[in-house]
Amino acid sequence: MRLEEYWGIGPKTNALLTERLGVERAVAAIESTDIRELTAAGLSRGRATRILRRATGAEAMDLLATRDTRDVYKELLDLAEEHAVTDHAADRIRVLTPLPTREEMEDRLSAILAARDAWGGLDDETRRGVLDAFDRYDSGESGALAAVRTARALQDTGVDAGVFEQIGSLDGSTLDDAARALAGLAGEDDRVGAGADETLDRLRSQLGQVEDLSATAAEVVEQLQSDARRPDEFQDALTRYLSDETGIDTARVRDTMPRAAADAHDFVDAALRDLASDLRNAVGEREQEVAATLEDDLAAAQETVDAAVESVDDAALYVSLARFALAYDLARPTYVADRETIAVRDARNIALQDRDAAVQPITYAVGDHELPGGREPPAGDRVAVLTGANSGGKTTLLETLCQVQLLAQMGLPVPADDAEVSLVDTIVFHRRHASFNAGVLESTLRSVVPPMTDSGRTLMLVDEFEAITEPGSAANLLHGLVTLTVERDALGVFVTHLADDLEPLPERARTDGIFAEGLSQDLELEVDYQPRFETVGKSTPEFIVSRLVADASDPTERNGFEVLARAVGEEAVQRTLSDARWTES
Repeated sequence: MRLEEYWGIGPKTNALLTERLGVERAVAAIESTDIRELTAAGLSRGRATRILRRATGAEAMDLLATRDTRDVYKELLDLAEEHAVTDHAADRIRVLTPLPTREEMEDRLSAILAARDAWGGLDDETRRGVLDAFDRYDSGESGALAAVRTARALQDTGVDAGVFEQIGSLDGSTLDDAARALAGLAGEDDRVGAGADETLDRLRSQLGQVEDLSATAAEVVEQLQSDARRPDEFQDALTRYLSDETGIDTARVRDTMPRAAADAHDFVDAALRDLASDLRNAVGEREQEVAATLEDDLAAAQETVDAAVESVDDAALYVSLARFALAYDLARPTYVADRETIAVRDARNIALQDRDAAVQPITYAVGDHELPGGREPPAGDRVAVLTGANSGGKTTLLETLCQVQLLAQMGLPVPADDAEVSLVDTIVFHRRHASFNAGVLESTLRSVVPPMTDSGRTLMLVDEFEAITEPGSAANLLHGLVTLTVERDALGVFVTHLADDLEPLPERARTDGIFAEGLSQDLELEVDYQPRFETVGKSTPEFIVSRLVADASDPTERNGFEVLARAVGEEAVQRTLSDARWTES
Protein backbone atom coordinates (compact mmCIF):
# COMPACT_ATOMS: atom_id res chain seq x y z
CA MET A 1 0.00 0.00 0.00
CA ARG A 2 1.22 3.50 -0.80
CA LEU A 3 1.67 5.83 2.16
CA GLU A 4 -0.15 8.69 0.43
CA GLU A 5 -3.31 6.58 0.33
CA TYR A 6 -3.65 7.17 4.08
CA TRP A 7 -5.55 10.27 5.20
CA GLY A 8 -3.28 13.16 6.17
CA ILE A 9 -0.12 11.86 4.48
CA GLY A 10 0.96 14.27 1.77
CA PRO A 11 4.24 14.46 -0.15
CA LYS A 12 6.20 16.01 2.73
CA THR A 13 5.03 13.48 5.35
CA ASN A 14 5.45 10.66 2.84
CA ALA A 15 9.08 11.69 2.22
CA LEU A 16 9.78 11.94 5.96
CA LEU A 17 8.36 8.51 6.80
CA THR A 18 9.98 6.89 3.78
CA GLU A 19 13.39 8.30 4.72
CA ARG A 20 13.19 7.51 8.44
CA LEU A 21 11.26 4.21 8.42
CA GLY A 22 10.88 2.96 4.90
CA VAL A 23 7.48 2.36 3.30
CA GLU A 24 6.93 -1.16 4.65
CA ARG A 25 7.80 -0.25 8.22
CA ALA A 26 5.74 2.97 8.09
CA VAL A 27 2.69 1.09 6.79
CA ALA A 28 3.10 -1.47 9.56
CA ALA A 29 3.24 1.33 12.16
CA ILE A 30 0.03 2.87 10.82
CA GLU A 31 -1.83 -0.43 10.59
CA SER A 32 -0.79 -1.36 14.15
CA THR A 33 -1.61 2.17 15.45
CA ASP A 34 1.95 2.60 16.73
CA ILE A 35 2.16 6.28 17.68
CA ARG A 36 5.63 5.86 19.17
CA GLU A 37 7.08 4.66 15.87
CA LEU A 38 5.60 7.61 13.98
CA THR A 39 6.64 10.23 16.52
CA ALA A 40 10.15 8.77 16.69
CA ALA A 41 10.29 9.25 12.92
CA GLY A 42 9.60 12.96 13.35
CA LEU A 43 5.82 13.42 13.28
CA SER A 44 4.21 15.47 16.03
CA ARG A 45 2.08 13.46 18.47
CA GLY A 46 -1.07 15.33 17.43
CA ARG A 47 -0.53 14.70 13.72
CA ALA A 48 0.31 11.04 14.27
CA THR A 49 -2.85 10.65 16.36
CA ARG A 50 -5.05 12.25 13.67
CA ILE A 51 -3.56 10.05 10.95
CA LEU A 52 -4.10 6.89 12.98
CA ARG A 53 -7.66 7.81 13.95
CA ARG A 54 -8.57 8.22 10.30
CA ALA A 55 -6.68 5.06 9.36
CA THR A 56 -8.60 2.96 11.87
CA GLY A 57 -12.01 4.63 11.76
CA ALA A 58 -12.24 6.89 8.73
CA GLU A 59 -15.98 6.90 8.07
CA ALA A 60 -16.92 6.52 11.73
CA MET A 61 -15.14 9.81 12.51
CA ASP A 62 -17.86 11.57 10.49
CA LEU A 63 -20.03 11.01 13.57
CA LEU A 64 -18.26 14.04 15.10
CA ALA A 65 -20.05 16.72 13.12
CA THR A 66 -19.14 19.84 15.12
CA ARG A 67 -16.20 21.27 17.00
CA ASP A 68 -18.04 20.87 20.30
CA THR A 69 -18.70 17.19 19.58
CA ARG A 70 -15.03 16.70 18.79
CA ASP A 71 -14.08 18.49 22.01
CA VAL A 72 -16.22 16.07 24.04
CA TYR A 73 -14.67 13.12 22.17
CA LYS A 74 -11.13 14.33 22.92
CA GLU A 75 -11.97 14.98 26.58
CA LEU A 76 -13.33 11.45 26.97
CA LEU A 77 -10.14 9.98 25.52
CA ASP A 78 -8.02 12.19 27.78
CA LEU A 79 -9.90 10.95 30.84
CA ALA A 80 -9.62 7.32 29.73
CA GLU A 81 -5.91 7.70 28.95
CA GLU A 82 -5.21 8.71 32.56
CA HIS A 83 -5.96 5.11 33.57
CA ALA A 84 -3.58 3.49 31.05
CA VAL A 85 -1.22 0.90 32.52
CA THR A 86 1.40 1.19 29.73
CA ASP A 87 2.48 3.90 27.31
CA HIS A 88 1.38 1.76 24.38
CA ALA A 89 -2.06 1.29 25.94
CA ALA A 90 -2.31 5.08 26.29
CA ASP A 91 -1.43 5.41 22.60
CA ARG A 92 -4.10 2.88 21.64
CA ILE A 93 -6.69 4.70 23.75
CA ARG A 94 -5.86 7.99 22.02
CA VAL A 95 -6.73 6.49 18.65
CA LEU A 96 -9.96 4.78 19.68
CA THR A 97 -12.72 5.87 17.32
CA PRO A 98 -16.45 5.26 16.98
CA LEU A 99 -17.05 1.81 15.54
CA PRO A 100 -18.96 1.20 12.30
CA THR A 101 -21.24 -1.67 13.39
CA ARG A 102 -23.27 -2.64 16.41
CA GLU A 103 -21.56 -6.04 16.48
CA GLU A 104 -18.12 -4.44 16.87
CA MET A 105 -19.46 -2.17 19.61
CA GLU A 106 -20.89 -5.14 21.51
CA ASP A 107 -17.64 -7.10 21.13
CA ARG A 108 -15.45 -4.29 22.47
CA LEU A 109 -17.92 -3.54 25.25
CA SER A 110 -18.05 -7.18 26.35
CA ALA A 111 -14.25 -7.36 26.43
CA ILE A 112 -14.01 -4.21 28.56
CA LEU A 113 -16.66 -5.31 31.02
CA ALA A 114 -15.06 -8.76 31.34
CA ALA A 115 -11.76 -7.02 32.08
CA ARG A 116 -13.53 -4.78 34.60
CA ASP A 117 -14.90 -7.80 36.42
CA ALA A 118 -11.50 -9.53 36.37
CA TRP A 119 -9.66 -6.43 37.60
CA GLY A 120 -12.33 -5.65 40.19
CA GLY A 121 -11.99 -9.17 41.60
CA LEU A 122 -8.27 -8.84 42.37
CA ASP A 123 -7.02 -7.93 45.82
CA ASP A 124 -4.80 -4.86 46.28
CA GLU A 125 -1.56 -6.84 46.48
CA THR A 126 -2.26 -8.70 43.24
CA ARG A 127 -3.22 -5.46 41.52
CA ARG A 128 0.10 -3.93 42.54
CA GLY A 129 1.88 -6.98 41.17
CA VAL A 130 0.04 -6.67 37.86
CA LEU A 131 0.84 -2.96 37.59
CA ASP A 132 4.50 -3.67 38.39
CA ALA A 133 4.50 -6.29 35.62
CA PHE A 134 3.04 -3.80 33.14
CA ASP A 135 5.76 -1.31 34.13
CA ARG A 136 8.22 -3.69 32.45
CA TYR A 137 6.55 -2.87 29.15
CA ASP A 138 7.74 0.73 29.44
CA SER A 139 11.25 -0.24 30.52
CA GLY A 140 12.88 0.82 27.26
CA GLU A 141 13.49 -2.74 26.07
CA SER A 142 12.55 -3.78 22.55
CA GLY A 143 8.84 -4.41 22.06
CA ALA A 144 9.00 -8.19 21.76
CA LEU A 145 11.43 -8.60 24.67
CA ALA A 146 9.37 -6.26 26.86
CA ALA A 147 6.20 -8.17 26.00
CA VAL A 148 7.76 -11.57 26.76
CA ARG A 149 9.16 -10.43 30.10
CA THR A 150 5.85 -8.70 30.96
CA ALA A 151 3.94 -11.88 30.14
CA ARG A 152 6.26 -13.89 32.39
CA ALA A 153 5.92 -11.36 35.20
CA LEU A 154 2.13 -11.47 34.88
CA GLN A 155 2.21 -15.25 35.11
CA ASP A 156 4.20 -14.92 38.33
CA THR A 157 1.35 -12.88 39.87
CA GLY A 158 -0.97 -15.86 39.44
CA VAL A 159 -3.61 -14.04 37.34
CA ASP A 160 -4.86 -16.30 34.57
CA ALA A 161 -8.58 -15.63 34.15
CA GLY A 162 -10.61 -13.31 31.96
CA VAL A 163 -8.43 -10.74 30.21
CA PHE A 164 -5.33 -12.58 31.49
CA GLU A 165 -6.38 -16.04 30.26
CA GLN A 166 -4.37 -15.92 27.02
CA ILE A 167 -1.25 -14.83 28.90
CA GLY A 168 -1.74 -17.55 31.51
CA SER A 169 -1.93 -20.20 28.79
CA LEU A 170 1.52 -19.38 27.36
CA ASP A 171 4.28 -21.90 28.13
CA GLY A 172 6.54 -20.41 30.79
CA SER A 173 9.73 -22.26 29.79
CA THR A 174 9.28 -21.23 26.16
CA LEU A 175 8.87 -17.62 27.30
CA ASP A 176 12.11 -17.91 29.30
CA ASP A 177 13.95 -19.30 26.25
CA ALA A 178 12.53 -16.53 24.10
CA ALA A 179 13.56 -13.86 26.62
CA ARG A 180 17.13 -15.16 26.65
CA ALA A 181 17.25 -15.26 22.85
CA LEU A 182 15.73 -11.81 22.42
CA ALA A 183 17.99 -10.31 25.07
CA GLY A 184 21.01 -11.98 23.51
CA LEU A 185 20.18 -10.70 20.03
CA ALA A 186 19.45 -7.18 21.27
CA GLY A 187 23.06 -5.95 21.15
CA GLU A 188 23.43 -2.49 19.63
CA ASP A 189 27.03 -2.51 18.35
CA ASP A 190 27.46 -6.28 18.36
CA ARG A 191 25.35 -8.99 16.85
CA VAL A 192 24.98 -10.63 20.26
CA GLY A 193 24.36 -8.61 23.40
CA ALA A 194 26.29 -8.85 26.66
CA GLY A 195 25.15 -11.58 29.04
CA ALA A 196 24.05 -13.98 26.33
CA ASP A 197 27.15 -16.23 26.58
CA GLU A 198 29.85 -16.38 29.29
CA THR A 199 32.62 -17.42 26.90
CA LEU A 200 31.80 -14.59 24.49
CA ASP A 201 31.68 -12.08 27.34
CA ARG A 202 35.07 -13.31 28.60
CA LEU A 203 36.68 -13.05 25.15
CA ARG A 204 35.33 -9.53 24.69
CA SER A 205 36.62 -8.49 28.09
CA GLN A 206 40.06 -9.92 27.35
CA LEU A 207 40.16 -8.17 23.98
CA GLY A 208 39.33 -4.88 25.65
CA GLN A 209 42.10 -5.32 28.21
CA VAL A 210 44.68 -6.12 25.51
CA GLU A 211 43.63 -3.05 23.53
CA ASP A 212 44.03 -0.94 26.67
CA LEU A 213 47.53 -2.33 27.21
CA SER A 214 48.39 -1.50 23.60
CA ALA A 215 47.70 2.14 24.38
CA THR A 216 50.31 2.05 27.16
CA ALA A 217 52.89 -0.29 25.58
CA ALA A 218 55.80 1.88 26.70
CA GLU A 219 54.87 1.42 30.34
CA VAL A 220 54.67 -2.36 29.83
CA VAL A 221 58.18 -2.39 28.36
CA GLU A 222 59.56 -0.30 31.20
CA GLN A 223 58.07 -2.59 33.85
CA LEU A 224 59.28 -5.78 32.14
CA GLN A 225 62.83 -4.52 31.51
CA SER A 226 63.36 -3.99 35.24
CA ASP A 227 62.79 -7.73 35.80
CA ALA A 228 64.17 -9.35 32.63
CA ARG A 229 67.68 -8.70 31.29
CA ARG A 230 68.06 -11.33 28.55
CA PRO A 231 65.73 -11.71 25.48
CA ASP A 232 64.56 -15.17 26.50
CA GLU A 233 63.70 -13.87 29.97
CA PHE A 234 61.85 -10.88 28.47
CA GLN A 235 59.56 -13.10 26.36
CA ASP A 236 58.68 -15.32 29.36
CA ALA A 237 58.06 -12.23 31.51
CA LEU A 238 55.70 -10.73 28.88
CA THR A 239 53.79 -14.01 28.61
CA ARG A 240 53.28 -14.20 32.38
CA TYR A 241 52.41 -10.49 32.58
CA LEU A 242 49.71 -10.65 29.89
CA SER A 243 48.22 -13.81 31.31
CA ASP A 244 48.11 -12.35 34.82
CA GLU A 245 46.64 -9.00 33.67
CA THR A 246 43.97 -10.34 31.30
CA GLY A 247 43.31 -13.95 32.37
CA ILE A 248 44.21 -15.19 28.88
CA ASP A 249 45.60 -18.73 28.79
CA THR A 250 49.42 -18.66 28.61
CA ALA A 251 49.39 -21.06 25.64
CA ARG A 252 47.32 -18.58 23.62
CA VAL A 253 49.61 -15.73 24.58
CA ARG A 254 52.74 -17.73 23.66
CA ASP A 255 51.27 -18.85 20.32
CA THR A 256 50.79 -15.22 19.23
CA MET A 257 54.27 -14.05 20.24
CA PRO A 258 56.34 -12.65 17.35
CA ARG A 259 59.39 -14.63 16.20
CA ALA A 260 61.68 -11.61 16.10
CA ALA A 261 61.73 -7.89 16.73
CA ALA A 262 64.17 -4.99 16.42
CA ASP A 263 63.98 -4.12 20.10
CA ALA A 264 61.82 -4.55 23.21
CA HIS A 265 59.34 -1.86 22.16
CA ASP A 266 58.75 -3.46 18.76
CA PHE A 267 58.44 -6.87 20.40
CA VAL A 268 55.72 -5.71 22.87
CA ASP A 269 53.83 -3.77 20.17
CA ALA A 270 53.83 -6.77 17.86
CA ALA A 271 52.83 -9.16 20.67
CA LEU A 272 49.90 -7.02 21.74
CA ARG A 273 48.79 -6.39 18.14
CA ASP A 274 48.90 -10.09 17.23
CA LEU A 275 47.14 -11.12 20.44
CA ALA A 276 44.37 -8.57 19.84
CA SER A 277 43.94 -9.85 16.28
CA ASP A 278 43.68 -13.42 17.52
CA LEU A 279 41.08 -12.42 20.11
CA ARG A 280 39.02 -10.50 17.51
CA ASN A 281 38.88 -13.62 15.39
CA ALA A 282 37.87 -15.68 18.42
CA VAL A 283 35.14 -13.14 19.35
CA GLY A 284 33.80 -13.16 15.80
CA GLU A 285 33.69 -16.96 15.61
CA ARG A 286 32.05 -17.29 19.01
CA GLU A 287 29.57 -14.55 18.21
CA GLN A 288 28.48 -16.37 15.06
CA GLU A 289 28.05 -19.63 16.97
CA VAL A 290 26.02 -17.99 19.77
CA ALA A 291 23.90 -15.92 17.36
CA ALA A 292 23.04 -19.03 15.34
CA THR A 293 21.94 -20.83 18.49
CA LEU A 294 19.90 -17.86 19.72
CA GLU A 295 18.24 -17.42 16.34
CA ASP A 296 17.31 -21.10 16.31
CA ASP A 297 15.89 -20.78 19.83
CA LEU A 298 13.95 -17.66 18.84
CA ALA A 299 12.58 -19.30 15.70
CA ALA A 300 11.35 -22.22 17.78
CA ALA A 301 9.64 -19.81 20.19
CA GLN A 302 8.37 -17.31 17.60
CA GLU A 303 4.75 -18.38 17.82
CA THR A 304 4.82 -17.92 21.59
CA VAL A 305 6.56 -14.53 21.20
CA ASP A 306 3.90 -13.31 18.77
CA ALA A 307 1.16 -14.52 21.12
CA ALA A 308 2.83 -12.74 24.04
CA VAL A 309 3.05 -9.44 22.16
CA GLU A 310 -0.61 -9.59 21.13
CA SER A 311 -1.97 -10.81 24.45
CA VAL A 312 0.03 -8.34 26.56
CA ASP A 313 -1.01 -5.44 24.32
CA ASP A 314 -4.67 -6.46 24.52
CA ALA A 315 -4.54 -7.08 28.26
CA ALA A 316 -2.93 -3.68 28.84
CA LEU A 317 -5.58 -1.94 26.74
CA TYR A 318 -8.53 -3.67 28.34
CA VAL A 319 -7.20 -3.39 31.89
CA SER A 320 -6.71 0.33 31.23
CA LEU A 321 -10.29 0.71 29.99
CA ALA A 322 -11.52 -1.44 32.89
CA ARG A 323 -9.85 0.95 35.34
CA PHE A 324 -11.53 3.84 33.52
CA ALA A 325 -14.91 2.10 33.80
CA LEU A 326 -14.44 1.43 37.52
CA ALA A 327 -13.25 4.99 38.23
CA TYR A 328 -16.48 6.47 36.86
CA ASP A 329 -18.87 3.59 37.62
CA LEU A 330 -19.64 3.06 33.93
CA ALA A 331 -22.23 0.51 32.83
CA ARG A 332 -23.29 -1.39 29.72
CA PRO A 333 -25.68 0.53 27.44
CA THR A 334 -28.48 -1.24 25.62
CA TYR A 335 -28.26 -0.87 21.86
CA VAL A 336 -31.70 -0.72 20.24
CA ALA A 337 -32.27 -1.31 16.54
CA ASP A 338 -36.05 -1.38 16.20
CA ARG A 339 -36.63 2.17 17.46
CA GLU A 340 -34.73 5.44 17.80
CA THR A 341 -33.86 6.92 21.16
CA ILE A 342 -31.29 8.16 23.59
CA ALA A 343 -32.48 7.48 27.13
CA VAL A 344 -30.58 7.52 30.43
CA ARG A 345 -31.47 6.73 34.02
CA ASP A 346 -29.29 8.25 36.75
CA ALA A 347 -26.69 9.56 34.30
CA ARG A 348 -23.62 11.46 35.52
CA ASN A 349 -21.37 13.87 33.67
CA ILE A 350 -17.86 12.38 33.56
CA ALA A 351 -16.12 15.75 33.32
CA LEU A 352 -17.84 16.92 36.54
CA GLN A 353 -16.98 13.66 38.27
CA ASP A 354 -13.35 14.13 37.31
CA ARG A 355 -13.36 17.55 39.00
CA ASP A 356 -14.84 15.98 42.16
CA ALA A 357 -17.90 18.21 41.79
CA ALA A 358 -21.17 17.25 43.45
CA VAL A 359 -23.12 15.45 40.74
CA GLN A 360 -26.88 14.93 40.79
CA PRO A 361 -27.78 11.91 38.61
CA ILE A 362 -30.26 12.76 35.87
CA THR A 363 -32.94 10.70 34.16
CA TYR A 364 -33.82 11.89 30.67
CA ALA A 365 -34.85 10.65 27.24
CA VAL A 366 -36.06 11.53 23.79
CA GLY A 367 -37.42 9.08 21.24
CA ASP A 368 -39.17 5.74 21.62
CA HIS A 369 -37.52 4.44 24.77
CA GLU A 370 -38.35 1.71 27.26
CA LEU A 371 -36.33 3.08 30.15
CA PRO A 372 -36.73 0.84 33.21
CA GLY A 373 -37.42 2.04 36.73
CA GLY A 374 -37.86 5.45 38.29
CA ARG A 375 -39.86 8.38 36.96
CA GLU A 376 -39.79 7.81 33.24
CA PRO A 377 -39.72 10.62 30.68
CA PRO A 378 -42.57 10.58 28.16
CA ALA A 379 -41.92 8.13 25.33
CA GLY A 380 -42.36 8.97 21.67
CA ASP A 381 -41.29 12.63 21.58
CA ARG A 382 -38.37 12.98 19.19
CA VAL A 383 -37.47 16.50 20.32
CA ALA A 384 -37.37 18.17 23.73
CA VAL A 385 -37.12 21.91 24.33
CA LEU A 386 -35.28 22.28 27.64
CA THR A 387 -35.92 25.41 29.67
CA GLY A 388 -35.21 26.69 33.13
CA ALA A 389 -32.90 28.32 35.60
CA ASN A 390 -29.57 29.83 34.76
CA SER A 391 -26.78 27.60 36.11
CA GLY A 392 -29.40 24.88 36.16
CA GLY A 393 -27.32 22.24 34.40
CA LYS A 394 -28.99 22.45 30.99
CA THR A 395 -25.71 22.61 29.08
CA THR A 396 -24.27 19.89 31.30
CA LEU A 397 -27.25 17.67 30.43
CA LEU A 398 -26.57 18.17 26.71
CA GLU A 399 -22.90 17.32 27.26
CA THR A 400 -23.84 14.22 29.27
CA LEU A 401 -26.09 12.97 26.48
CA CYS A 402 -23.26 13.61 24.02
CA GLN A 403 -20.86 11.63 26.26
CA VAL A 404 -23.29 8.71 26.48
CA GLN A 405 -23.89 8.56 22.72
CA LEU A 406 -20.18 8.84 21.90
CA LEU A 407 -19.05 6.26 24.46
CA ALA A 408 -21.74 3.82 23.36
CA GLN A 409 -20.78 4.12 19.68
CA MET A 410 -17.12 3.65 20.61
CA GLY A 411 -18.06 0.37 22.29
CA LEU A 412 -17.33 1.74 25.77
CA PRO A 413 -19.53 1.63 28.90
CA VAL A 414 -21.46 4.78 29.76
CA PRO A 415 -21.96 6.94 32.91
CA ALA A 416 -25.53 5.89 33.71
CA ASP A 417 -27.25 3.15 35.67
CA ASP A 418 -29.30 2.34 32.56
CA ALA A 419 -29.04 3.65 29.02
CA GLU A 420 -30.81 2.89 25.77
CA VAL A 421 -29.05 4.10 22.65
CA SER A 422 -29.97 3.83 19.00
CA LEU A 423 -27.07 4.36 16.63
CA VAL A 424 -26.79 7.63 14.76
CA ASP A 425 -24.62 8.76 11.87
CA THR A 426 -24.03 12.28 13.15
CA ILE A 427 -23.89 14.02 16.53
CA VAL A 428 -24.46 17.77 16.29
CA PHE A 429 -23.49 19.21 19.66
CA HIS A 430 -23.44 23.01 19.73
CA ARG A 431 -22.60 24.87 22.93
CA ARG A 432 -23.66 28.44 23.61
CA HIS A 433 -21.09 30.81 22.17
CA ALA A 434 -21.17 34.44 23.30
CA SER A 435 -20.92 36.01 19.85
CA PHE A 436 -23.58 38.05 18.17
CA ASN A 437 -22.97 38.69 14.48
CA ALA A 438 -24.07 37.49 11.06
CA GLY A 439 -20.90 35.48 10.52
CA VAL A 440 -21.41 33.39 13.65
CA LEU A 441 -25.06 32.80 12.76
CA GLU A 442 -24.16 31.67 9.26
CA SER A 443 -21.38 29.34 10.40
CA THR A 444 -23.64 27.85 13.08
CA LEU A 445 -26.45 27.18 10.61
CA ARG A 446 -23.93 25.63 8.21
CA SER A 447 -22.80 23.23 10.95
CA VAL A 448 -26.20 22.21 12.35
CA VAL A 449 -28.52 22.08 9.31
CA PRO A 450 -26.66 19.95 6.69
CA PRO A 451 -26.48 16.79 8.88
CA MET A 452 -30.27 16.75 9.10
CA THR A 453 -30.72 17.20 5.36
CA ASP A 454 -28.52 14.17 4.62
CA SER A 455 -30.00 10.70 4.59
CA GLY A 456 -28.34 9.61 7.84
CA ARG A 457 -29.64 9.56 11.41
CA THR A 458 -28.82 12.63 13.51
CA LEU A 459 -28.73 13.54 17.19
CA MET A 460 -29.14 17.32 17.71
CA LEU A 461 -27.92 18.84 21.00
CA VAL A 462 -28.13 22.63 20.66
CA ASP A 463 -27.55 25.09 23.51
CA GLU A 464 -29.13 28.57 23.58
CA PHE A 465 -29.29 29.16 19.84
CA GLU A 466 -30.78 32.58 20.58
CA ALA A 467 -27.43 33.81 21.89
CA ILE A 468 -26.11 34.35 18.35
CA THR A 469 -28.88 36.51 16.86
CA GLU A 470 -31.60 39.00 17.84
CA PRO A 471 -34.44 37.59 19.98
CA GLY A 472 -37.26 37.92 17.43
CA SER A 473 -35.40 36.15 14.66
CA ALA A 474 -33.92 33.65 17.12
CA ALA A 475 -37.36 32.35 18.11
CA ASN A 476 -38.39 31.92 14.48
CA LEU A 477 -35.14 30.22 13.52
CA LEU A 478 -35.20 27.96 16.58
CA HIS A 479 -38.79 26.96 15.86
CA GLY A 480 -37.66 26.12 12.34
CA LEU A 481 -34.80 23.95 13.67
CA VAL A 482 -37.15 22.09 16.00
CA THR A 483 -39.59 21.53 13.13
CA LEU A 484 -36.82 20.40 10.79
CA THR A 485 -35.53 17.96 13.42
CA VAL A 486 -38.97 16.37 13.77
CA GLU A 487 -39.64 16.29 10.02
CA ARG A 488 -36.29 14.65 9.30
CA ASP A 489 -36.89 11.99 11.98
CA ALA A 490 -33.86 13.14 13.93
CA LEU A 491 -33.55 13.17 17.72
CA GLY A 492 -32.89 16.44 19.48
CA VAL A 493 -32.68 18.45 22.68
CA PHE A 494 -32.70 22.25 22.34
CA VAL A 495 -31.86 24.45 25.35
CA THR A 496 -33.56 27.85 25.26
CA HIS A 497 -35.06 30.67 27.29
CA LEU A 498 -37.62 31.32 24.51
CA ALA A 499 -39.98 28.43 25.21
CA ASP A 500 -43.11 30.61 25.27
CA ASP A 501 -42.19 32.04 21.86
CA LEU A 502 -41.93 28.57 20.32
CA GLU A 503 -45.53 27.55 20.92
CA PRO A 504 -47.13 25.69 19.38
CA LEU A 505 -44.44 23.06 19.03
CA PRO A 506 -44.74 20.51 16.25
CA GLU A 507 -46.15 17.08 17.04
CA ARG A 508 -43.68 14.73 18.77
CA ALA A 509 -41.93 17.66 20.45
CA ARG A 510 -42.31 18.66 24.09
CA THR A 511 -41.09 21.24 26.59
CA ASP A 512 -39.22 20.25 29.76
CA GLY A 513 -38.07 22.47 32.59
CA ILE A 514 -35.40 22.79 35.29
CA PHE A 515 -36.34 24.76 38.40
CA ALA A 516 -34.47 26.79 40.98
CA GLU A 517 -35.82 25.90 44.42
CA GLY A 518 -34.40 28.54 46.71
CA LEU A 519 -31.34 29.86 48.48
CA SER A 520 -29.18 27.93 50.89
CA GLN A 521 -28.14 29.32 54.28
CA ASP A 522 -25.02 30.59 52.48
CA LEU A 523 -27.31 32.34 49.96
CA GLU A 524 -26.22 29.92 47.23
CA LEU A 525 -28.81 29.16 44.56
CA GLU A 526 -30.28 25.68 45.01
CA VAL A 527 -31.40 23.96 41.82
CA ASP A 528 -33.12 20.65 41.17
CA TYR A 529 -31.12 19.57 38.13
CA GLN A 530 -33.57 16.79 37.27
CA PRO A 531 -35.81 18.18 34.48
CA ARG A 532 -39.56 18.11 34.97
CA PHE A 533 -41.21 16.76 31.88
CA GLU A 534 -43.76 18.70 29.80
CA THR A 535 -43.29 21.76 32.03
CA VAL A 536 -41.70 25.14 31.30
CA GLY A 537 -38.81 25.74 33.71
CA LYS A 538 -38.44 28.97 35.65
CA SER A 539 -35.28 30.94 36.28
CA THR A 540 -36.87 32.60 39.35
CA PRO A 541 -34.78 35.81 39.27
CA GLU A 542 -36.03 36.77 42.74
CA PHE A 543 -33.52 34.27 44.18
CA ILE A 544 -30.63 36.04 42.46
CA VAL A 545 -31.89 39.50 43.41
CA SER A 546 -32.39 38.32 47.00
CA ARG A 547 -28.75 37.27 47.19
CA LEU A 548 -27.59 40.59 45.73
CA VAL A 549 -29.66 42.54 48.28
CA ALA A 550 -28.31 40.43 51.14
CA ASP A 551 -24.68 40.68 49.99
CA ALA A 552 -24.71 44.45 49.34
CA SER A 553 -22.64 46.26 51.98
CA ASP A 554 -22.73 49.70 50.41
CA PRO A 555 -26.08 51.51 51.14
CA THR A 556 -26.24 53.08 47.66
CA GLU A 557 -25.57 49.74 46.02
CA ARG A 558 -28.18 48.10 48.23
CA ASN A 559 -30.78 50.73 47.27
CA GLY A 560 -30.10 49.92 43.60
CA PHE A 561 -30.71 46.22 44.13
CA GLU A 562 -33.87 47.01 46.12
CA VAL A 563 -35.23 48.83 43.05
CA LEU A 564 -34.68 45.59 41.10
CA ALA A 565 -36.37 43.69 43.93
CA ARG A 566 -39.49 45.77 43.51
CA ALA A 567 -39.36 45.13 39.76
CA VAL A 568 -39.31 41.33 40.13
CA GLY A 569 -41.64 41.31 43.12
CA GLU A 570 -40.47 42.66 46.47
CA GLU A 571 -42.67 40.26 48.39
CA ALA A 572 -41.03 37.26 46.67
CA VAL A 573 -37.58 38.67 47.37
CA GLN A 574 -38.34 39.20 51.04
CA ARG A 575 -39.76 35.69 51.27
CA THR A 576 -36.60 34.11 49.84
CA LEU A 577 -34.43 36.15 52.20
CA SER A 578 -36.61 35.14 55.12
CA ASP A 579 -36.46 31.46 54.12
CA ALA A 580 -32.67 31.55 53.88
CA ARG A 581 -32.31 33.21 57.30
CA TRP A 582 -34.81 30.80 58.87
CA THR A 583 -32.81 27.86 57.47
CA GLU A 584 -29.61 29.33 58.90
CA SER A 585 -31.15 29.82 62.35
